[in-house]
Amino acid sequence: MKKGIHKTYGSVLDRALHWPKTTLAIAGLIFAGSLALVPLIGNSLFPKSEKPMFLIDIETPQGTNLKKTNEIARYVEGVLKQEPLITSFSTNVGKGNPRVYYNVVQRNESENFAEIFVQVEGLETEEKVEVIEKLRKKLERYPGAEIKVKDFEQGPLIEAPLAYRIYGENLEDLRKTAFRVADLLTKTEGTIYVNNPLLVQPTDLRININKQKAGTLGISSADIDRTVRLGAAGLNVATFREDVGKADSYNINVSVPRNAAIQDYSVFDKLYVTSASGASIPLKNIATIEMESSPNQIRHYDKDRYVTVSAFAKPGYNVQKMNDDITAKLNRFKFEKGQHFKVAGEKESQEESFGGLGLIILITVFGFLGVLILEFKTFKSILIVLSVIPLGIVGGLAMLFLTGETLSFTATIGFIALVGIEVKNSLLVVDFTNQLREQGKSIEEAIIEAGEIRFVPILLTSMTAIGGLLPLVIEYSALYSPLALVLIGGLISSTLLSRLVTPVMYKLLPPKVEQKAVVKEAELEAAY
Repeated sequence: MKKGIHKTYGSVLDRALHWPKTTLAIAGLIFAGSLALVPLIGNSLFPKSEKPMFLIDIETPQGTNLKKTNEIARYVEGVLKQEPLITSFSTNVGKGNPRVYYNVVQRNESENFAEIFVQVEGLETEEKVEVIEKLRKKLERYPGAEIKVKDFEQGPLIEAPLAYRIYGENLEDLRKTAFRVADLLTKTEGTIYVNNPLLVQPTDLRININKQKAGTLGISSADIDRTVRLGAAGLNVATFREDVGKADSYNINVSVPRNAAIQDYSVFDKLYVTSASGASIPLKNIATIEMESSPNQIRHYDKDRYVTVSAFAKPGYNVQKMNDDITAKLNRFKFEKGQHFKVAGEKESQEESFGGLGLIILITVFGFLGVLILEFKTFKSILIVLSVIPLGIVGGLAMLFLTGETLSFTATIGFIALVGIEVKNSLLVVDFTNQLREQGKSIEEAIIEAGEIRFVPILLTSMTAIGGLLPLVIEYSALYSPLALVLIGGLISSTLLSRLVTPVMYKLLPPKVEQKAVVKEAELEAAY
């Protein structure tokens, strides 16, 4: 093995030491080339959930009654029954499902909302995505309702991967801008489920009372209110119990006769209010009934009014690239006076999640420097050891590119872990080279000998680490496999490249080493 290493690695190392600057230039070009892969790889926060389940949200226009929402939910259930890969589903009409996933919060009661929890036991993630896409095509154009088939997302709770907050004080201008931004998102390739909360304004029924006429007839506003409630929804006038000992009770509701389950607008022609004299006065004689639109829920963020226009991304599209494209368009967008926007969604969550890494990386760097200063006490040795860090990044980025993974949160953690392994290998070579020089050997002789002797131990430790990481790759997980891939790729590139770069850096920046007195055995015998 030693002969083989000497003939192959030894000869290559000898050439690299004869052309040190050229070797470093080639290594620099390889590193620069790997950085060019970053835009192609793209960033992401967390991958899709691998759980065999997903959600279907059904939302009808504001003011839609529960009966109509339930009809649409039943239609969606019929579509689900035709899909053989679906094992079970559960529907909630009027509110969201109970908390079935760690970052999904149950939606409050709302007559125009329904949610279906779907399970596809035994399917791989790719097969589940295919089922989701199939259902999206079937349900995307249902009239009078927005039906969203959504996979679960890992990581912190976000409204949608692509989300943009528009700030402004004027509600009407804010609504106009929201329409224009929603149109921009719709025209962007790869977006689905574009959501504009201000798209439809709720319609209210307003009863304007002629207080002067009502006062003259001796009719109070409370009497009019009670009469309107009697016609629209009915009044609870008593409670009925079948048995006194039983807890179950039933409300007795009195209302104006109706032809359907839901009362219609014509009921106001049948309502009469009793005056102080006991006469029945038609409601329309003392009040006018009209429909009017009311503003949507007014949201505030840091005390500023805002609306969030959001969208989801189709499978196969990179969220970061889409976000960069949309942000560039919004930077050229002509907002109304006093308005501005901020990127939310996955981008904001990513900044918050990665923001904490800055302090961790800073502490890690100072920790490395502290250990290296204690070990070598020279700046040159520290620089030689740290020169291997870019070499591991080369393999990590190349592995992400080849496997089609993105630079996710877990992949970033992999790069941080990789630095420690790389520095350890380089530290062994530099320290052993210093020891050989202390024994009186020349710089080049010490470099070659240290490189050849340490080649096998470093290679075997790297192979051991790679072998331990392989199960994480084979048993694929979108969450933790990118971390293993980064470590494997980085170990391969740093193990191979650093065997040349570290010795070359040592030759160009030889640290100062004090040679120890070496006394030969023959000289000792002569002295005795």
